[in-house]
Amino acid sequence: MPTIGIKKVVLDEYMDKVLTEKEWEALCFEYGLELDEVTSEKASVEKEKGAKSSEKLSEEEVYKIELPANRYDLLCVEGLTRALLIFEETMKPPTYKLTKPAKMERLVVKDHTNGGKLSMDKRPFVVAAILRDVTITQEAYNSFIDLQDKLHQNIGRKRTLVSMGTHDLDTVTGPFEYRFMEQKDIVFRALNQAEEMDATKLLEVFQKDTNMKQYVPIIGSDPNQPYPVILDSKSTVMSMPPMINSDKSKITLNTKNIFIEITATDLTKAKVTLDTLCALFSQYCKEPFTVEPVEVVMPDGSVHVYPELSYRTETVRVEQINKKIGIDLSAERMASLLTKMSLESTVIEGTNTLSVVIPPTRHDILHECDIAEDVGVAFGFNNIEHKLPEAHTVGAPLPMNKFTDLLRINLAMIGWTEALNFALCSKDDLTSKLRLDEKDEFSKNGVEIANPKTQEFQVARTNLLSGLLKTLASNRDMALPLRLFEIQDVVLRDDSNEEVGARNERRLAAVYMHKAAGFEIIHGFLDRVMELIGIAYGVDKKGYYIREDNCPTYFSGRCAAIVGPNDVVLGRMGILHPEVLTAFGLTLPVSALEINIEPLL
Repeated sequence: MPTIGIKKVVLDEYMDKVLTEKEWEALCFEYGLELDEVTSEKASVEKEKGAKSSEKLSEEEVYKIELPANRYDLLCVEGLTRALLIFEETMKPPTYKLTKPAKMERLVVKDHTNGGKLSMDKRPFVVAAILRDVTITQEAYNSFIDLQDKLHQNIGRKRTLVSMGTHDLDTVTGPFEYRFMEQKDIVFRALNQAEEMDATKLLEVFQKDTNMKQYVPIIGSDPNQPYPVILDSKSTVMSMPPMINSDKSKITLNTKNIFIEITATDLTKAKVTLDTLCALFSQYCKEPFTVEPVEVVMPDGSVHVYPELSYRTETVRVEQINKKIGIDLSAERMASLLTKMSLESTVIEGTNTLSVVIPPTRHDILHECDIAEDVGVAFGFNNIEHKLPEAHTVGAPLPMNKFTDLLRINLAMIGWTEALNFALCSKDDLTSKLRLDEKDEFSKNGVEIANPKTQEFQVARTNLLSGLLKTLASNRDMALPLRLFEIQDVVLRDDSNEEVGARNERRLAAVYMHKAAGFEIIHGFLDRVMELIGIAYGVDKKGYYIREDNCPTYFSGRCAAIVGPNDVVLGRMGILHPEVLTAFGLTLPVSALEINIEPLL
């Protein structure tokens, strides 16, 4: 959930009234938001970086408000206060319009072929718009820059999907071009740089910059690879997306006309981002809420006009929305509530349905359920009457979950402590640390995470044993002996499952660490488990027994396979190999057991 921080005085200015902290908290709650924290710039930096870093910062109150991730229209003070004023019915929802300029600016997309490969395929989409005759203050300027950063991180996924550039239109000359160029030919002075550089040298500088180095790999780091640029008619570089804008076309407080360009790998996200920027900041235009369109000419000759700022109408059934929420509102009352949520609504004459107009700021409205949610927010979820369910049903736990709960209670009663470990772990925990071959073991059963954030969460666990050994390592200073068990699911690859390609398997694992961790201890644990389940020892089809086994994880000659009813091999137990103990940082003997309990149900 994104959080925005806005100065209290700025909020009061845009709301045209002064609200106390409690009043702000109540207003946010009524609108379905949360006032997360009241702090200051100085306090925030001091908390993160220490007192020295915050000495010159302001102590003005800053309200941090938590927002829904899909409400891009609330990511700045302009959008947030506008929505709240409409909610309080002190402002009508604005109408966003496109102007008709005498001469429309053009942005021409040029193909660039490099070695037979079409470079434009890497970031093929571009959209643009112009805000004319704007008047911006320092606070508005800060908000504009901050909104771009929020959109880059949110819908843009750290600029990988969408990146935007904003320029002072009076410093450049149209028509504009979007093309890929050789790095040595891209020469300009980038924002916050002291001199002109070509793209190759600029990227070298950015690779050492804490804030910018994360964006270098988006297009690629090959010095022979062409890079995207936005040029004006005089071949002046305006920006090199998704990296940086030119210092020449930067926006200042004196800027009167803003040219916005957005490049993307996804056209829909580009249009949503452009609509959001234009709708929120067109209020600073001489004629508020108007935007000048730009023609985008694609390489195939097709011409598209952006932004679209399109409105659409949805028809919803009052009865169905009432049923979804559990209320009983009239059509007129529901239409009034939706209008408060910036969704202007009217009752269709002679019917019990509503015509709901979705503005270009509400890209989060995809379905009737989204409209129902807004009705619930405007009505107040706390105002919904609590009722007993009308349907008479009898719920029951899944048999496997009930079986697991009963088993874990009884194992705790005999003196073993339950552990709860992460379902994700590193590949080494499952393979090399357990003396198992990665190709043989993990390629058969393992499910790997496509984009792991850390090495500790590379794969879904295929056993419980490694997690218990890490728990022992973290608690080796505890009094001995240590008796731990865990009953949870492991994730195994299953090509027969067409939907997800994997399945869960419920397992029981236990470890016993002591100066003399003998085979008999873990064997006794197994016998007690089987006794609780009601399975007798025996080599017939109905009982369980153990037989000699050989697994690299266990000490040679101290490993046994556990065979259950119908001769199903449930798992293994034994004394762990010294190399396994060393890999997990353990210095005392450990006996262990791990079995699949699903066949025992």
